[in-house]
Amino acid sequence: MDVRELKIAGAFHFVPQNFADARGHLASPYQEAAFKEATGHALFPIRQTNHSQSRRGVARGVHFTTTPPGMAKYVHCSQGSTLDMVVDVRVGSPTFGQWESIVLNAEHPSGIYLPVGVGHAFVALEDTVITYLLSEGYKAENEKAVSVLDPALGLPVSDDENLILSERDRVAPTLAEAAEQGLLPDYETSLRVERSLYEKGADA
Repeated sequence: MDVRELKIAGAFHFVPQNFADARGHLASPYQEAAFKEATGHALFPIRQTNHSQSRRGVARGVHFTTTPPGMAKYVHCSQGSTLDMVVDVRVGSPTFGQWESIVLNAEHPSGIYLPVGVGHAFVALEDTVITYLLSEGYKAENEKAVSVLDPALGLPVSDDENLILSERDRVAPTLAEAAEQGLLPDYETSLRVERSLYEKGADA
């Protein structure tokens, strides 16, 4: 497996070998040995998995979780293809406001690890399914968003007539507005929650 640390501190892209033949193909988007070598620990204890289906042209995000409790994610594309975006919304982070985009697709599956406090967004390039492994269960009151169309962020998302957004994402604040409202995770708090997460995992 090829592993690359993204420019967002603590985020990684994992690209497994893809075994293809006349029947189809097989790949393992998550492999514990590779993950441990990259991060120093195994994946968090999984508290929930999500199956997110999106039509072509749907944009979701930028989504993040109030910290604490915080949430770490491991995502991969199970069907179709998507332009996936990892966005650092942690106030005080050395890469605050920066992002990185990666095309995920089901034909050549790969996984992205998003540490606690980091934002996630994607645009479905075709009818797409994203699979999430989550360190916490979903609670609506903890789920926040920054506008994927924030011009200051400059994400590769075009607000044209074909873009499909939920009302929640359409009216989400900009990064600056979210910071002013005190909605964004704190970097040091995010690191502390992440360490606690893996300490709990070691004891489980």
